[in-house]
Amino acid sequence: MLRSAALLSAIGAASAFAPMSIPSNRVAPKSSVTMQAMSDAVPFLKQPEKLDGSMVGDVGFDPLGFSNVIDIKWLREAELKHGRFAMLAVLGFIVQEFYTFPFFPKMAPVDAHDYFVTQGGGSQIIFWISFVELFSVVALFETIQGKREAGDYAFDPLNLATDEVTLARYREAEIKHARLAMIAIG
Repeated sequence: MLRSAALLSAIGAASAFAPMSIPSNRVAPKSSVTMQAMSDAVPFLKQPEKLDGSMVGDVGFDPLGFSNVIDIKWLREAELKHGRFAMLAVLGFIVQEFYTFPFFPKMAPVDAHDYFVTQGGGSQIIFWISFVELFSVVALFETIQGKREAGDYAFDPLNLATDEVTLARYREAEIKHARLAMIAIG
């Protein structure tokens, strides 16, 4: 009796690892699960819904999900505006190394920041940025309403963008340089 119980328990334990046979008339159900596309910029995150590659420079980078909460046109307008100011800041940072106006003391760019803040330069910067922001609100509303493309002020005094291909190339270069300048000056 003990031998037969041990034999049956051994067979039962072995059958737990044996493959299960499915009757031939039964078909496994198809899965309705589909994979969501992954972002090109951050491969371990899901592709943001609103970043579909339709905008210039769109590589699907939105790890915090701002495009799900805030209008994508407003975000692009802000990115271009901050990027343009950052490009000017980088230019000023570099030029300051090689040239100093005669009525300013010669100093390193990092020290110049502290000097001009104590001399009242910070209030001038806030004044002029407020002035720019005041007029850019009108452009922002036009962008959100779809009357113009984000960041497009139709300012091309040298007539560099003669056709759509050239304009697209310049827009791509601008957004890449703006992102690099924001990282550099930040």
